[in-house]
Amino acid sequence: MSPSDVARVGAAGLRTRPTRALMSALGIAIGIAAMVAVVGISSSSREQLDRQLAALGTNLLTVSPGQTLGGQTAKLPAEAEAMIARIGPVTAVSATGAIRNAHVYRSDKIPAVETNGLTLSAARLGLPQTVGAVLRNGTWLNGVTSRYPAAVLGADAAERLGIGRAGPQAEILVGGERFTVIGVLDPVTLARELDTAVLIGWEIAADLFRFDGRATTVYTRSRDSQVEAVHSVLAATANPQTPGDVSVSRPSDALSAKQAADAALNGLLLGLGAVALLVGGVGVANTMVISVLERRAEIGLRRSLGATRGQIRLQFLTESLLLSALGGVGGVLLGIAVTTGYATYQTWPAVVPAWATAGGLAATMLVGGLAGLYPAIRAARLSPTEALSTP
Repeated sequence: MSPSDVARVGAAGLRTRPTRALMSALGIAIGIAAMVAVVGISSSSREQLDRQLAALGTNLLTVSPGQTLGGQTAKLPAEAEAMIARIGPVTAVSATGAIRNAHVYRSDKIPAVETNGLTLSAARLGLPQTVGAVLRNGTWLNGVTSRYPAAVLGADAAERLGIGRAGPQAEILVGGERFTVIGVLDPVTLARELDTAVLIGWEIAADLFRFDGRATTVYTRSRDSQVEAVHSVLAATANPQTPGDVSVSRPSDALSAKQAADAALNGLLLGLGAVALLVGGVGVANTMVISVLERRAEIGLRRSLGATRGQIRLQFLTESLLLSALGGVGGVLLGIAVTTGYATYQTWPAVVPAWATAGGLAATMLVGGLAGLYPAIRAARLSPTEALSTP
């Protein structure tokens, strides 16, 4: 038989039993849609993360005190910022200093124990440019306001304090002193600790809260090609006497770890999609076995008219492949639709790798071929007299 004859004969069973064919194809479609959607949503999330990192830069390194040999929290030298700034490839340095002897409240009516988990820190004037922070409203600290009771709130800190906009009327209580909120930050992707921070000037922190002027977190930017080289010398530069007391990290590593965790979860979801695909394959096999039992008379008639066992086998195998292809195409389209809808909802770029769609169709055809192999062989083994004599 020619390929067109094979396709026509193989499609005959699907045309005569459309409901059963549709339900069997649906089982395959669900499995393929699950696999394509998992890969597509993961790829879309990864593309969004890559775009964010490209916009923010991955050359931000942070230096903070580590642990001493006695298990206590170490301190950075007062000259740490200046020494780090002398590293050749370093392009920007800024810092914050934690103030631990004061808490922040919305007003004096708030119980002392309700600190909302906020941190109070002194901040250098160049902090936003170094960490990529953006003001939601208001202004950042400058040479004047850093000497007066003025504060800038992180995104979460503003929400917990119930302050939507900065302005002269927006006041908070910092260590018993009234401060005016002059700015509110958007979430800082590469420095999440700033989201819950209340930031004040270096000078006012020293005047009101006996701040010792030592940085607790130093943020550095360096040339992209020299990030690893700078990373290797930061600890020894910040504290030459005891570099083991210094912790150096890259904020983008946390995002990479999140990406790796997402990849592990995606592996689990892909496994569930594969199980769904297997269930669909069992449905196809079941449909084809029943089709063989119901069409014994047709098989016997075709054998008596001269059809060979190979042609009968090819007919039912083709029918199984067509049934699986129908489910595979539907599943790929459904998976793309789910990915596009979810990415649009999350304002992500919609990305469905070509290998996912091609792999989904290939998996469908493989499942269809395996599912239809036994029924096709069983149909080919029926003799004309046996098939025609079966009621």
